[in-house]
Amino acid sequence: MAKEDRGFASMDRSKQRDIASKGGKAAHQKGTAHEWTSEEAREAGRKGGMASHRRKQQQSDGSPENGATDETTSEDVNPANDNSQR
Repeated sequence: MAKEDRGFASMDRSKQRDIASKGGKAAHQKGTAHEWTSEEAREAGRKGGMASHRRKQQQSDGSPENGATDETTSEDVNPANDNSQR
């Protein structure tokens, strides 16, 4: 069996959904599933909408895809480059 023929990601979408559904149902039966409040759902939807809008704007105006500005450097983003703690 080839490596790319194994695993969850190589399955067709309907089989993935079926397996994921079983996991969600089991978590609800066990009592460990997350139950969204209307406030949590509203906040998650707001964040998703803002991220989507930001991506669409960046694509249309040619901004960097990762959201970095000209002022941002890899040292600002990567804490491993912080020499002050060595």
